[in-house]
Amino acid sequence: MSPPLLKLGAVLSTMAMISNWMSQTLPSLVGLNTTRITTSDTLTQISPKEGWQVYSSAQDPDGRCICTVVAPEQNLCSRDAKSRQLRQLLEKVQNMSQSIEVLNLRTQRDFQYVLKMETQMKGLKAKFRQIEDDRKTLMTKHFQELKEKMDELLPLIPVLEQYKTDARLITQFKEEIRNLSTVLTGIQEEIGAYDYEELHQRVLSLETRLRDCMKKLTCGKLMKITGPITVKISGTRFGAWMTDPLASEKNNRVWYMDSYTNNKIVREYKSIADFVSGAESRTYNLPFKWAGTNHVVYNGSLYFNKYQSNIIIKYSFDTGRVLAQRSLEYAGFHNVYPYTWGGFSDIDLMADEIGLWAVYATNQNAGNIVISQLNQDTLEVLKSWSTGYPKRSAGESFMICGTLYVTNSHLTGAKVYYSYSTKTSTYEYTDIPFHNQYFHISMLDYNARDRALYAWNNGHQVLFNVTLFHVIKTEDDT
Repeated sequence: MSPPLLKLGAVLSTMAMISNWMSQTLPSLVGLNTTRITTSDTLTQISPKEGWQVYSSAQDPDGRCICTVVAPEQNLCSRDAKSRQLRQLLEKVQNMSQSIEVLNLRTQRDFQYVLKMETQMKGLKAKFRQIEDDRKTLMTKHFQELKEKMDELLPLIPVLEQYKTDARLITQFKEEIRNLSTVLTGIQEEIGAYDYEELHQRVLSLETRLRDCMKKLTCGKLMKITGPITVKISGTRFGAWMTDPLASEKNNRVWYMDSYTNNKIVREYKSIADFVSGAESRTYNLPFKWAGTNHVVYNGSLYFNKYQSNIIIKYSFDTGRVLAQRSLEYAGFHNVYPYTWGGFSDIDLMADEIGLWAVYATNQNAGNIVISQLNQDTLEVLKSWSTGYPKRSAGESFMICGTLYVTNSHLTGAKVYYSYSTKTSTYEYTDIPFHNQYFHISMLDYNARDRALYAWNNGHQVLFNVTLFHVIKTEDDT
């Protein structure tokens, strides 16, 4: 790779909810970890799974290096300390070998070095397999713990390789790999000959530096939907539940709105754990009934469609008052242009990384979907985009990074079939399947903080994780 390309941000993909990142971020934000919730049967279905793996890699038209990171499962083991630690270290070095092979494809300048490292790593892989087979001599706990920690580092290694701003960073990283390989060779000959605590600290330090790279993620394109994770079974067949994407990390309140009409009661829970156990903290009696299930909580306020109208209401949870209301001009309502399942779902309010949106249809656009960006304070339409996708043919839709994603059905076999970018005013047909486990989806909304889709699936409140292509920007990018 030529020197100018070394200054470009790398591309990676992350997902909201099955990755180690999601297991440490989303579950902790919304309370889905097994140490916090242990009394509900549904919780066994939502325990997070940790780990990482490389999903795909490519090069964009501008020469940027891109890859997709997806998180696999991570299993716990109760074997004794040194065996667990050794197996962890061995698999980490194997994973580093794979990462260096990825670097070989990305970096022409390091091509000859990667060929040499590949041969060395293959030799180590054979030795590690031999060690794995020797169950009688390697049954200690600390080795397995380090082995699991290295599993988490696997997808982060190519991130660091691609995110280099100069050759010294890569040289230092390769030197650390060589040192770890040398240490493991010595351990293979005589267990206990190395300071495991020091080695453990080196691994943690490397992990910290790599995670710093991940914090530079920007908006991405939807590539995959995984799940669902079943959080709770409650309510009627139709409804909505949500958290606030602009809330702080410590604020994990959940709001619950059962049914699509003839209701004004919003139930609040302090956390997902309270939501699952039914420990309600507060209720709100709205001044108007709502229509549909496509409400959104954004920056402390609830936005919903007033029943039998095209009026949007902004209601403050803090003050218990309506802060704003505005008619959405020409928008069909009361089952004129609903989603395929009906339920007065004509007007869909949603939020993403960019702001607040309304998705609806008008006679002027022949019943096709219209996307409008709204001012969150006044509800004024800032800008609108007219698409060619019929609203009544859409199962559900959601916004991610200014792009509308539309499903082709609310029933089994549904997939994300169409997307429209407000940034480029262009559309494309897609084929992104997801598992409609309970056969009927009446609400599907993206939460930018959790990087996940919230869904109401036939009386089940579920979460879907998403995998996005992300671009990492460096300070040298212009």
